[in-house]
Amino acid sequence: MTSPLRSYLDWNATAPVRPEVMDAVTRALGLAGNPSSVHAEGRAAHAAVERAREQVAALVNAPASRVVFTSGGSEANVFALTPSLTLNDRRPTTHLLMSATEHPCVRDGHRFSKADAIEIPVTADGLIALDRLAEALAEPRDGRALVSVHMANNETGAIQPIAQIGLMCREHDALLHVDAVQAAGKIGIDMTTLGADVLTLSAHKLGGPKGVGAVIFGSDRIEVRDRLIRGGGQEKGARAGTENVAGNAGFGAAAELALAELEAEAPRQRAMRDWFETELRAKLPATTIFAADAPRLPNTSCFATPGVRAENALISIDLAGVSVSSGSACSSGKVRPSHVLQAMGVSPSLAGAALRVSLGRLTVEADLKRFLAAYAKHVSVVNFQKAEAAG
Repeated sequence: MTSPLRSYLDWNATAPVRPEVMDAVTRALGLAGNPSSVHAEGRAAHAAVERAREQVAALVNAPASRVVFTSGGSEANVFALTPSLTLNDRRPTTHLLMSATEHPCVRDGHRFSKADAIEIPVTADGLIALDRLAEALAEPRDGRALVSVHMANNETGAIQPIAQIGLMCREHDALLHVDAVQAAGKIGIDMTTLGADVLTLSAHKLGGPKGVGAVIFGSDRIEVRDRLIRGGGQEKGARAGTENVAGNAGFGAAAELALAELEAEAPRQRAMRDWFETELRAKLPATTIFAADAPRLPNTSCFATPGVRAENALISIDLAGVSVSSGSACSSGKVRPSHVLQAMGVSPSLAGAALRVSLGRLTVEADLKRFLAAYAKHVSVVNFQKAEAAG
C-alpha cells in the first residue's frame, strides 16, 4: 500500500479495513433493533447477523449453523481450548497437545492445567514434529487428547500439514483445534477435507473490524459445555450477550471479499514475495530467510541479517516511511526473543535481528523497493559503525 510518504508492509499484524467493510458496518449501525427481539427491527438486525454467519462459513466451506461469533481470535481460541470440549459421547478430554510455535493466546490462554498441557517440538522450518506428535498421541491415558496446531504461523508464514495431523488425530480418537487466524483469506480452507473439529478466525486479518472473531465447529456432535460467557441464549447458547451486529456484518463482508479475491491475490502476492526475497539476498547475501524450505503463506517473509538489532532497524525503517514488524515481541519496553524462532533452533543473536515483511491486496512493488532501500541503508550504517569502532 504505497503512498508518497508511507508503505504499509505489516498485513499479518492487521489488514487495513476495506471500504466495503466500512459500508457494511455503517449500514448495520443504522439497524435499531436488538437481534433477539421479535419485532420488525429486531428481525432486521437478526437477519444481518445471520447473513454474516453465512459469509464467514462460506470462507471455510462450513455450514453457517456451526459458526459462533466472538470478540476476536483470542477469545475464540480460549473458548475452544477447554477440557469441556467434547463429542456428544461425553468421553472426557483430559490433555492438550500443542505445537511449540502456537500464538500466545493458545500457549497461555488455554483452560487446561499446566500438567495437562504438553508442547510438541517443531523442525528447523517451524513444522510440527509429526513423529513426536504421534508418540504423544499414542501415550496411554484415560481420556481423549485435544490437539491444537495453527494452520500458518504469523511470524514465518510456515503452513502446517493440517490434513495429515487430522488423520493422526482420528487414528487416536483425539480432537483437533486449528487456529486459522493467519491463514484465512491467504490460502484456501475447506473444513470438509481439513479434519478439524474446531477452527478459529479473526476479522481484522481479512480487512474486517478489529475485535470480532469466530469459532467454527467441524461437526454437530461437538460441544463446549463450559461456556466462557454465560447468562443468555445468544449464539444458540454458546456465548451470552447481545450480538455485535455491526462488527459481525463487517466480518461477513470482509470474508466474502477475501474469498472472491483469493484465486487472484495468492499468486500475485507470492510472486512479489519471491521477487522481494531474491532482491534481498542479492543486496545482503548473509541474510537468512526463515522457513524458506517449508510451505509458506504467499504474503509472508521473515528474515534476519547478522549483526542488525531488530528494534533499531524498525525505528530506522519507520522513519524512512515503511511499516514492518520484528520477529521479537515487545512488552513493556523490553524486547524478548521470539518463542517461534527459539523453537525452530535459531540462535538468540540471529532471532534478535529478525524482521517480518507481510504483504496484502494493496501492496505493490514500489512498497518493497522502498523497504529494500531503507533496510540496505540501515545495514550499511550498522556495518560502518562497527568498522569504525573496531578501527
